Amino acid sequence: HQSLPPFGPALPSPGLPFPEPAAMDSTEAQNQIAQMISFIASEAQDRASEIQKKGEEEFSIEVHRLITEQKEKIRGSFEKQAKTVETQYAIAKSMAVNKMRLEKIKARQEVMNQIEADVRPSLAKESQNAAFITKLIVQGMLMLLEDEVAVRCRQADAKLVQGCLSAAQTEYTSLIKKETGASKTCTLSIDTLFLREECLGGVFLSCFGGKITIDNTVDIRLRLTMEQAKPAIRALLFPSA
Repeated sequence: HQSLPPFGPALPSPGLPFPEPAAMDSTEAQNQIAQMISFIASEAQDRASEIQKKGEEEFSIEVHRLITEQKEKIRGSFEKQAKTVETQYAIAKSMAVNKMRLEKIKARQEVMNQIEADVRPSLAKESQNAAFITKLIVQGMLMLLEDEVAVRCRQADAKLVQGCLSAAQTEYTSLIKKETGASKTCTLSIDTLFLREECLGGVFLSCFGGKITIDNTVDIRLRLTMEQAKPAIRALLFPSA
């Protein structure tokens, strides 16, 4: 900053009388006024520069804040949308995988059902074989190990089953003797109740008035066989599954 020149003549020392002020010519007065104006203008310019610099700094800070804020908003919105898309994709993928898995399970079950349906005619025919019926009766007798057993069958098979009772009793006694050395007999009789005619045949054994029973019908045997053989059948039919 420019220093102000002394205004007017120097003051006298204390105790001395004040001299008469000298007259200032117009040129000196103009110079002093010009110097004052220059000083004030310089101060004003410096102040204006400081204000402008501070304003520019504040403006830059505010612009940076707004840009950062908008970036965060955009980033947050994008991340939210991306997360939504990822969630929707994961759900759609899971649904597609589950749908495919269910379709495969359904297709496998349909094949298994078809296999069961295909063997039913052969088993129905086999149920008319006396030797087959005799084995079913003996198996049931060995599980019961009782002295008196009632044999239930379809009404249409009553004559066939009746003809197998004697052979079954003999085979049962022979097997018990062979395996244990004991002599044991069992009396068989045809039950007064009959199996449903729509079943494939076979026998249903009971004793003690029906309190203990053995279901050895062809339908049950087929169901058990299919259940037990299911892994092996699936391995043969669907090796890559």
